[in-house]
Amino acid sequence: MTASIPDDVTPNATTDLDNPDYYINRELSLLQFNLRVLEQAMDERQPLMERLNFLLIFSSNMDEFFEIRVAGLQNRLQTNTGQPTLDGMLPGDILKRISAIVHEAVTRQYHILNDILLPALASEGVHFLRRENWTSEQETWVKRYFRDQIYPVLTPIALDPAHPFPRLVNKSLNFIVSLDGKDAFGRQTGLAIVPAPRSLPRLIRIPDDICDDGNDNFVFLSSMIHAHVSDLFPGMKATGCYQFRVTRNADMEVDEDVDDLALALKGELLMRRYGDEVRLEVADNCPRHLIEYLLQKFELGEEDLYEVNGPVNLARMFTDVKRPRLRYTPFTPRVPARIKNAESIFDVVDQGDILLNHPFESFNPVVNYLAEAARDPKVLAIKQTLYRTGTNSEILDHLETAARNGKEVTAVVELRARFDEESNIEGARRLQEAGAIVVYGIVGYKTHSKMMLIIRRDANGNIRRYAHMGTGNYHTKTTKLYTDYGLLTSDEGLCQDVHKIFLELTGMGKAARLKQLMHSPFTLHSGLLELIDFETQEALAGRKARIIAKVNSLTDPQIMQALYRASQAGVPIDLIVRGMCCLRPGLPGVSDNIRVRSIIGRFLEHTRVHYFHHGGEERIYLSSADWMERNLINRVETCFPINDPKLRERILYEGLEVYLQDNSQAWLLQSDGSYLRAPFNEGEPLITAQQVLLERLT
Repeated sequence: MTASIPDDVTPNATTDLDNPDYYINRELSLLQFNLRVLEQAMDERQPLMERLNFLLIFSSNMDEFFEIRVAGLQNRLQTNTGQPTLDGMLPGDILKRISAIVHEAVTRQYHILNDILLPALASEGVHFLRRENWTSEQETWVKRYFRDQIYPVLTPIALDPAHPFPRLVNKSLNFIVSLDGKDAFGRQTGLAIVPAPRSLPRLIRIPDDICDDGNDNFVFLSSMIHAHVSDLFPGMKATGCYQFRVTRNADMEVDEDVDDLALALKGELLMRRYGDEVRLEVADNCPRHLIEYLLQKFELGEEDLYEVNGPVNLARMFTDVKRPRLRYTPFTPRVPARIKNAESIFDVVDQGDILLNHPFESFNPVVNYLAEAARDPKVLAIKQTLYRTGTNSEILDHLETAARNGKEVTAVVELRARFDEESNIEGARRLQEAGAIVVYGIVGYKTHSKMMLIIRRDANGNIRRYAHMGTGNYHTKTTKLYTDYGLLTSDEGLCQDVHKIFLELTGMGKAARLKQLMHSPFTLHSGLLELIDFETQEALAGRKARIIAKVNSLTDPQIMQALYRASQAGVPIDLIVRGMCCLRPGLPGVSDNIRVRSIIGRFLEHTRVHYFHHGGEERIYLSSADWMERNLINRVETCFPINDPKLRERILYEGLEVYLQDNSQAWLLQSDGSYLRAPFNEGEPLITAQQVLLERLT
């Protein structure tokens, strides 16, 4: 959607900053992010298997996009709650635009897969074998594998009055089969559905002794079922077999006024698998009458139909191929020298704050921090927020150990972390059984802040506080894949603030009065607005002003309007926004001084870093919150200052400046909402921010 810019826009207070033309639709902006991910599959500077992974990540992202974003828009349309958004678009218009963009993107995705990546991988000895290319030995092995491993767990469902169309699980792989002949009971139904159990792998490696060619050879589960589907219907002939899957609304609505939130969520988790249908994907060789039959059964329209030339569930194609040249070069995250051989992390933290830049620097010091606290007799209490931890979590293990060792362990577990609800419920149960105090945060506000507080008695008998605060989750897997910051500190002011927030989360009373931290839903939103306004006033007074911010998303109207006013005053503003950005840069008289870039690379950019010149008293903050209404208004979030000048200098370069120099993986947002790759001129050095940090920190 291209902005229509009025001719009479001037950089003054009379500009109507509510003008819808000044904003980009958030769903379309998120869709643009996913398109940037897709384009990584075409980047020949990336290793081949990593290019394939970007293609699969696009599929996974689009699944969630339909489950949450498209489902929400359809719900608003059906319930007649479709008021215009900030950008002036109505739900129906947004859905039409999404359908047009995604249909084009899916066609491109399968073209990249079939015509570019699979042939390139085959030339490197990685083969995804089609049925027509199987050798006789491979056919024999596939037949045996189907008979022994697949056939016993398949349940074909004939469609007749006694067997109505089954209720199929969200995103499950299924086949619609046309049949000829009669079954054992003399029935001639003509159609059947064959669901593929989720317990079966979607990609099966053929053993090396069957393919003695030194290659990695894979067969799709769907191909095996296609080849032997008639075996499921003795005495009948399958005249056609076509894969399909349906995507459903996976957003959960839980009544906050319940006696047991965990119990209520368990019920909703079951319902998530069978929400309203929002998308149908089907093989592009499926006959039209069967497609129309499926659309009718799922009550979907043509705009919800996606005919694909290949597997309908690309997200399940992730596989481990042991070919180093096709993968990113592995690296070992660095452990800072100060704590590498230290006997006690507490002693090191007493000497000064420790900054960790993940994944370039290891997350192990945080895990070891907690492990040491769990067994240290001087530690009295541990308090921690848990948003996403994973199912096999060392963090949970150490908290359990601490509780069993008699420490006062308090865990604020956010049960409503989307798609992690089940593992969080299980984690909460484990901690409760170990004797920890488990609370679920504040009704109506997700607890998204990342904090750990350790209460310890020193050698003189005095109580000391130690904290860890971060921009990312306590999830040891994502700390290897996401860029995030963590701070280990014993700064009394910071630790007191963290302590007050924990008391706020577990008790009742007025909002905590904090000395250094800003936290939502109380002071973070207003604090950011004040910091932006300070730069605005500095610029208006003719003094130097500067704003640099790195966030995952920017959608909050008041923040965007404050940035527009700062730009009008002449403040140079650089925004590094990975995903959604509803602000339009480069609008004459409105956002001339704002530049927005997005970095898409090996690691998912997840840090939230804010820099303000602040009259020469440079201020740098790290935060758990994005600049979105949900984070600043409807969640518990923290934003903490970096007090150590050396650490501020580090973050300014590592967290911001190097990303502004990136001319390899950077995309620049245009005022019409599109993105262009950052220009690279011959003779200039190629700068990849993430690679610079790998070389600098590992």
